[in-house]
Amino acid sequence: MYKIKTRSKRLLADTLTPVSIFLRLRDQYKYSVILESADYHAMQNSFSYIACDPIASIVIDNGEVKTEYPDGTSEEFRLENRKDAVKTLRDFAAKFEPEATEHGFITNGLFGHMTYDSVEYFEDIEIQEKSEETAIPSLIYRVYRYVVAVNHFKDELHILEHSYFKKGQEVKPVENGLETIELFVNTPKLSHRQFKATSEEQSNLNDEEMREIIETCKKHCHRGDVFQIVPSRRFSKTFEGDDFNVYRALRSINPSPYLFYFDGGDYHIFGSSPEKQIHIQDDMAEIHPIAGTFRRSGDDERDAELAKQLDADPKESAEHVMLVDLARNDLSRSSDKVKVEVFKEVQFYSHVIHLVSKVTGRMTPGTNPLQLVADTFPAGTLSGAPKHMAMSIINRLEPTNRSIYGGAIGFMDFKGNFNHAIAIRTFLSKNNTLFYQAGMGVVDKSNTESEMAEVGNKLGALRDAMKRAEEL
Repeated sequence: MYKIKTRSKRLLADTLTPVSIFLRLRDQYKYSVILESADYHAMQNSFSYIACDPIASIVIDNGEVKTEYPDGTSEEFRLENRKDAVKTLRDFAAKFEPEATEHGFITNGLFGHMTYDSVEYFEDIEIQEKSEETAIPSLIYRVYRYVVAVNHFKDELHILEHSYFKKGQEVKPVENGLETIELFVNTPKLSHRQFKATSEEQSNLNDEEMREIIETCKKHCHRGDVFQIVPSRRFSKTFEGDDFNVYRALRSINPSPYLFYFDGGDYHIFGSSPEKQIHIQDDMAEIHPIAGTFRRSGDDERDAELAKQLDADPKESAEHVMLVDLARNDLSRSSDKVKVEVFKEVQFYSHVIHLVSKVTGRMTPGTNPLQLVADTFPAGTLSGAPKHMAMSIINRLEPTNRSIYGGAIGFMDFKGNFNHAIAIRTFLSKNNTLFYQAGMGVVDKSNTESEMAEVGNKLGALRDAMKRAEEL
């Protein structure tokens, strides 16, 4: 058990932004991460977080577990059973004992991601081999020495320095560590490495191949193999310069509840996701299914009319109801008192209009919170229903591994409270190539050309962000 002692300092943040702070810290500390939100409707969404200087980590990949701890010790072992990954991750988090604080925001925990492939650790299903160009660890979480929390409501920030020690050890914080971070925070800098795309857009499927996949999915729906299935299409572009400029452009073009940039070392993941994977706080869990999409016109009056059409569209409504029911069923595996608190709310984003619901459940006593994460992963909006059969069909039809697309990225604390975004509207940056992907909800009555267009609608903000980044 590693006890945690925390020092903190509060500063005024009226002249600072999370992006400017991150730009300086990422140059000093490898593996930094930033989590933001453009949804300031509630106090819990009014914070941005930057974490740097990792002090411990867990990686689960290809059935192997690698852990590193604050005292320099490490461990490597192979999972006897893939489903032991849930307990292994929970056991790792439980090795840390933070001080009790009265802060009403994130002060410390695990920051990281799980790829779409991670479903192999949760369900009896095989996922295709990783594609070399997009291969990254299936699950990786890091514990950091420093966390900077920016409160947008109050224009203030908190710098937190954490010292980790075992019982009986002397607490030795880094000399002038808190003061050094404060110096970096107060002297932010901008990126001087311009982003520039160096190739035309490539895809893992051509248009005709994608149409054939859609038609095959419709046949599966017609036969009753599945009610709905979500095939996807991947695109890529090579680039030179700083991919963080694309994140800067994307967060401006497409402000979303979940904004993130994760430095994985030899890869980066960044995006502006509208949808949470699952949020667990104490014994309550919630999922916000997003299903039903129309492209925005750019005219407010026309968009208002489109929103009414979307809400009344039989195909989009049927798809949405199906995925709300799937969320209810997934939560019911480890929860009771499951209910739909918000149903088919129309929400506007930069390039699309979505139908969004809110499904909640109270975990049954004694439930491992991460088991509930496993029960609900991946989101039905990224697979279809029934989920197992839909994923099996996707695995046969898609030519490349999904990697981070359809996975989850975010934060969990040492007790298992969990808040992750679904990795959609997301880039994977690796070897000077940006990979980005989107899917479509196919049902028996789907119009193939409309489903083809849906991918372009969802990726509109990402494509615009790459263009704008070249101007920064």
